[in-house]
Amino acid sequence: MPTTGFAVLTVTELTTQIRLSLEQAFPELWVQGEVSNLRTPSSGHLYFTLKDQTSQIRAVLFRGVANQLRFALRDGLQVIVRGRLNVYEVRGDYQIILEYLEPKGIGAFQLAFEQLKEKLEREGLFDSVRKRPLPFFPRKVGIVTSPSGAVIQDMLTIMKRRCPVLSVLIYPVAVQGEGAAEQIAEAIAILGRRRDVEVIIVGRGGGSLEDLWCFNEEIVVRAIAESKVPVVSAVGHEIDFTLADFAADYRAPTPSAAAEVVSPVLDDLIESIVSRWDRLVQHMQGKLTVLRHRVQLSHREIPDPMRWVYRQAQRLDDLNNRLRVALRIQHLNIRPRLLALSSALTVHSPQARIGCALVLVPQLLSRLKHAILGSVGLKRHVFQSRLSGLNTLNPLAILSRGYSVIESLPEGVIVKSAKDVSPGSRIRARLAEGQLSCVVDEVRTDP
Repeated sequence: MPTTGFAVLTVTELTTQIRLSLEQAFPELWVQGEVSNLRTPSSGHLYFTLKDQTSQIRAVLFRGVANQLRFALRDGLQVIVRGRLNVYEVRGDYQIILEYLEPKGIGAFQLAFEQLKEKLEREGLFDSVRKRPLPFFPRKVGIVTSPSGAVIQDMLTIMKRRCPVLSVLIYPVAVQGEGAAEQIAEAIAILGRRRDVEVIIVGRGGGSLEDLWCFNEEIVVRAIAESKVPVVSAVGHEIDFTLADFAADYRAPTPSAAAEVVSPVLDDLIESIVSRWDRLVQHMQGKLTVLRHRVQLSHREIPDPMRWVYRQAQRLDDLNNRLRVALRIQHLNIRPRLLALSSALTVHSPQARIGCALVLVPQLLSRLKHAILGSVGLKRHVFQSRLSGLNTLNPLAILSRGYSVIESLPEGVIVKSAKDVSPGSRIRARLAEGQLSCVVDEVRTDP
């Protein structure tokens, strides 16, 4: 078809005009729908489709806005969004650039609360088995709260009235707004590492869900669960519940109630101790009276212990006399046998036998001497004969007659022929006394 008189647009020009028209026609709009096909790339931007029963439109939630969400976006969630219409020119798709997003029918804070509660509950942070009992009479109480306001003053007044000797350590923090959760978590960790703090109160006065939100932050809940000392949560009023309440070892309905829980009434304790002491004294006195009466009744039946001692001493003397008589009779009966055995030992005494043997000793010594001299002379003759043969074969004896042993250097090989060396060779001559290091000047092989 002829194009004369028509304006021909490129695809880019057409897409740009559509984008400008849509952006001018819909500078801001509110849309509700269901989230589907959610994608979360590493860039941090969120891409998904917003749909209803018959239609759908692409939506983009850039990272800056996505980081402000209190809850986790997921497929199937009904949401209400605010944004502006835009055309992604690369694909020619139109989409909504979101500036705000909230769940439909439920607030963002409430949804975030439920999602985080479900997550931490699966991890066991709310299990009752891990909760510890509070100390009955703590030496020092740590309080994490705002230093200003009526809450801290009420708590201090109650603890001073109930237990004046109780020591209190206040860690001031912000209890709402940006950075409050980090301050509260740090305070719990620091107080939990102190050896003198035995219990920690974390709390503030009442407020809206948004005001109390820092006590729902994951960093605070985990700090409470990981604390080395018991933690009492005292956030808001009795109807207010935060995730800190579920993680704490004890949940107080109000800060004032928390102060009462950790501080016993000193007067009541003293009265209880005095009463128990009086009852103990009365009980012991009654016991002593009963036991004294029993002793008095049984004393008549118990014999004098000294009588038993005297009786046993008399029996011991009697047995001692009987033992002496028995030993004397036994000695008289054994004496004749001892005399007979003594005579027999004298006859067979080794001393008597040695005396007889001493007469033969000189003769035996003389015979032994002659035998030893003859054996030594024979051995000396054999030794000298063998020594003479060894001297004949001794190389040193040959060297002493003027001979020498020649070795080549540096190998140390014995030179047996003049052919084994050449002029300039270094040799060593071993003599009967010492050795010579020489250099061969001339070699002759003729006789």
